[in-house]
Amino acid sequence: MSDKATLEINGKKYEFPLKVGTEDEVAIDLKTLRNATGGVITIDPGYKNTGSCESAITFLDGEKGILRYRGYSIEELAEKADFLEVVYLLIFGELPTQEELDKFEADIKDKSMVDDDVKKILDAFPKAAHPMGVLSSLTSALTAFYPSSVDVDSEEDMYKAIVRILAKFPILVAWTMRKKHGLPLEYGDDNLGYVENVLKMMFKKPNSEYVQNPILVNALDKLLILHADHEQNCSTSTVRIAGSSHAGLFVSLASGISALWGPLHGGANQAVLEMLEAIKEDGGDTKKYMAKAKDKSDPFRLMGFGHRVYKNFDPRAKIIKVAADEVLSDLGVEDPILDIAKGLEKEALNDPYFVERKLYPNVDFYSGIIYRAMGIPVEMFTVMFALGRLPGWIAQWREMRMRKEPIGRPRQLYVGETYRDFKTIDKR
Repeated sequence: MSDKATLEINGKKYEFPLKVGTEDEVAIDLKTLRNATGGVITIDPGYKNTGSCESAITFLDGEKGILRYRGYSIEELAEKADFLEVVYLLIFGELPTQEELDKFEADIKDKSMVDDDVKKILDAFPKAAHPMGVLSSLTSALTAFYPSSVDVDSEEDMYKAIVRILAKFPILVAWTMRKKHGLPLEYGDDNLGYVENVLKMMFKKPNSEYVQNPILVNALDKLLILHADHEQNCSTSTVRIAGSSHAGLFVSLASGISALWGPLHGGANQAVLEMLEAIKEDGGDTKKYMAKAKDKSDPFRLMGFGHRVYKNFDPRAKIIKVAADEVLSDLGVEDPILDIAKGLEKEALNDPYFVERKLYPNVDFYSGIIYRAMGIPVEMFTVMFALGRLPGWIAQWREMRMRKEPIGRPRQLYVGETYRDFKTIDKR
């Protein structure tokens, strides 16, 4: 293969170098295009064919259904690692030794207190506020309590900032839910692991002891691992482009939370449950809705099936389906919504229309089922996604800053009015 690409514009040829990634992905390096051609740019709405950066964090092959963190397959990580090991891997590049993991966990626990004044900010929100709006605001507000900027050239400074947000973020997540339900705010327990603490802080009632369910702990651990990073998606790209202005870690993360809030991104698992609710209200006939989904003239969209990136299957869905089955079996939940979900799943996996088009249930479908069964309210689903995606955002922000990437500044193709003379108001 040639090491250059040739572009011809108005009869003149221009050569641009090709770059090849470690997984043999090929990219045309167009950073000199505009200068070389006297102003020509590319246009690619949604950046579906545009690489915004070089990254060593996550490899994704949608056609083959491959997802790897730092070279490790998502299947092996979900089976053999716990969430904090994956967090360390994503951020620092290697799986931790036992000594490194113990120190990492101890350092996180040491910082797992939130300034009491944060409660005053939380109190100012009405109960009706969406938890994602609350979480974004509280994350951004941490900047006021830790105003000094992170010296990205100092490993110690960077490590302290990373540990601080990893420690405090689960508390903010739990508080957003407890605020919504009028429950007293909870802190974690140093005797518990990271994921166990999340569950305790969210669900402990003031008048009773919280008892851990290992099946729920395992399911949540896997969900967080599966959501930890996913290449240059909308929220991750937002974190990187905000950070490219040298915005601090906390506000860059807050921008990612806001991007994740959208129903086409992190809100997809919430959309799944809202769809299931609508089917239930209409009598719960899954066959009727599968027929509607196949009817191109019908505006109904089947949420939680297929994936924008994965053209074959979502490898995360295969893993989390097992956890979903275990949770439903262990809890013995009797819920018509979950019955509808299982009915849709069964029909989609056996219907030739869906099988031929590879419209399999995706990770959003199963994560919504698990969260529903666990008792997590639907408006908290995207918050849980943010908790899982946090290490990926941190890793991407850290990589971008350490590589000293330039500030993000996309171009545009102007299609508005050409020059016009100004008319005074009496002549308009």
